[in-house]
Amino acid sequence: MEDPGNGGPLPPHHDEDTPPGTRDRLAGLPKGGGVCSRSYFVVVMVFVHVYIINVIALLFYVYYTNGSQQGDPGANGVSTSPEPPVPEPRARIQREEEGPHSYLPRLEGIRVGHRQKLELVQNKIHEIKTLSLKPLLFEIPNFLTVEECKLLIHLAQLKGLQASQILPVDGYKEAMDNLEISKADIFNLLDHNQDGQLQIKEVLTHSRLGNGRWMTPENIREMYSAVKADPDGNGVLSLEEFKKLNLRDFHKYLGNQEITMSDLVRNSQHTWLYQGEGAHHVLRSIRQRVKKLTRLPVDVVENSEPLQVVRYDTGGHYHAHMDSGPVFPETACAHTKLTTNETAPFETSCRYVTVLFYLNNVTGGGETTFPIADNRTYEELALIQNDVDLRDTRKHCDKGNLRIKPRQGTAVFWYNYLSNGQGWVGDVDEFALHGGCLVTEGTKWIANNWINVDPNKQRQLWFQQEMARYARDDNETQKDWTVDKSYKDLHIDL
Repeated sequence: MEDPGNGGPLPPHHDEDTPPGTRDRLAGLPKGGGVCSRSYFVVVMVFVHVYIINVIALLFYVYYTNGSQQGDPGANGVSTSPEPPVPEPRARIQREEEGPHSYLPRLEGIRVGHRQKLELVQNKIHEIKTLSLKPLLFEIPNFLTVEECKLLIHLAQLKGLQASQILPVDGYKEAMDNLEISKADIFNLLDHNQDGQLQIKEVLTHSRLGNGRWMTPENIREMYSAVKADPDGNGVLSLEEFKKLNLRDFHKYLGNQEITMSDLVRNSQHTWLYQGEGAHHVLRSIRQRVKKLTRLPVDVVENSEPLQVVRYDTGGHYHAHMDSGPVFPETACAHTKLTTNETAPFETSCRYVTVLFYLNNVTGGGETTFPIADNRTYEELALIQNDVDLRDTRKHCDKGNLRIKPRQGTAVFWYNYLSNGQGWVGDVDEFALHGGCLVTEGTKWIANNWINVDPNKQRQLWFQQEMARYARDDNETQKDWTVDKSYKDLHIDL
């Protein structure tokens, strides 16, 4: 989702990507406490007749799916003949019997170009097209009406937008000065392939961990030259050369460079629109459609982030990034951290699903790129070859594997995590790397719905229980967070 937030681990004070009110409303929740582990019944023997029935059902599904695409077209040239439901795997049926939150449904992609139909709005059939399998990515035309798109833009303008990323500040330099780590350790962290030499592309893979400025190979060479870091000019630093450097010289050089918004990782403005109870009926309707689309538990969707609306003016962009980060022992999910009394020093955005809406047709540029979609393999250093950085959406969007042109009302939807094979969140899907291409003419408006799920099932279930208890609390002063006062009384007829 071309969000202004970074899915990687964030320090505790970093909250420019956190929806307003989230920390305030969670701060009042009781700390600590776990949820008792739930024993799951494991099916060891599978009866042969059940297996055969499932296979026959699957064959009928494939037959009717292919047949429906050749049936009588509807008003829009799309067949509206109903399709039989996809047979649920036995393990998934079993987990559903255990409880509504013990597994997370996932849509089946089948193959690139596959089309399936779903009734998201009463008496209206939407067609869902598979765009890629890595990541599992879908496109849904006409998810929003033209009037709904215009309303979201209008509400965002009334609410007021803010810069998605601010220019670098001195605090970063101070933090680096206080970093207690040796040059040898820094070198080893940067030396991705551990060959004892620091290549430019290895430095670039960590460029966004700095002060938010987007670095190019040319930038690195200019910096090396300015601080005399590379005496032989071959663009490669040995450990001995690195040890001789004064890292403050790098900070001083960067501090003296003039920076514009176009130099940053992202150049956009955004705001958040509340979608819970009491919100504008269109915002509630969109959330209901997202529930039907994702098939995720209702309270998982309801307790996720508000709708984010983003504007990219001419020159706006967002370099390729991940919406979510892996949860290591040193990190915790932002949405469950407070309710579970986590003490991890870093937090990350655990966004299981991204649903992105295009709110207007863009005059020039502004595509959404998935540079490595459906690649056979993933290798981080392979993203930068011969000074071509596939993550650079200002220069190299045309070299990515998949680009989606903005079309008003269209939604794209993908999973940021793989399945763990047991119906829950697994590892981050590295193929979900994506970004917003440079807007060359006009303005681009999008909106993002993120569905938050903690890969740690117990933490997620505890969070949902606490939020349910909190919602039942009769203390009205604790419910102030549920209403966005800046537009709660606004009524606009479509």
